[in-house]
Amino acid sequence: QVQLEESGGTLVQPGGSQTLSCAASGSILSFSAGMAWYRQAPGKEREWVASIRNDGGTSYRDSVMGRFIISRDTEKNTVALRMHNLKPEDTAVYLCWGGHYGGRAASWGQGTQVTVSS
Repeated sequence: QVQLEESGGTLVQPGGSQTLSCAASGSILSFSAGMAWYRQAPGKEREWVASIRNDGGTSYRDSVMGRFIISRDTEKNTVALRMHNLKPEDTAVYLCWGGHYGGRAASWGQGTQVTVSS
């Protein structure tokens, strides 16, 4: 199973920017359902943030639309999440996900902490 590892989490001031990276141990195109970023804030449910399909199409939750950009590098097998105009409510552990159609188990990374605070 392809393993995922996130990096880039840090403390950021409100209004600032940060880029997260997810490195896969194998081809990211092996995830037939594409890849995504999720986040989980303390005491809250895990929520979907953004997705990138194998055809390159992207989707975003409304609260990050226009501020976050998901992208991928199929040669380096990485997926990035560029975050701009960060808000305190973006504070969470951000997790990388790779999924499959047909019932095969998805892959999750361990997560990376993003804290938005002055």
